[in-house]
Amino acid sequence: MRKRRWWKVLGLAGVMGVAATGVVVARAERRRRAYTPEEIRARLKERVEGRDQAEGLRS
Repeated sequence: MRKRRWWKVLGLAGVMGVAATGVVVARAERRRRAYTPEEIRARLKERVEGRDQAEGLRS
């Protein structure tokens, strides 16, 4: 009888873990979609400029 209880607890913990992961993914997706195309372009340009500067320092 005790074995069944452990399996139930383990199964419930697994379901809760999957639900928590879904919440985290949904939040990240909502945050990512909040950017306008112009903001995304500006951030990408900043990244490229930062990378180019870092490569210039290494050379």
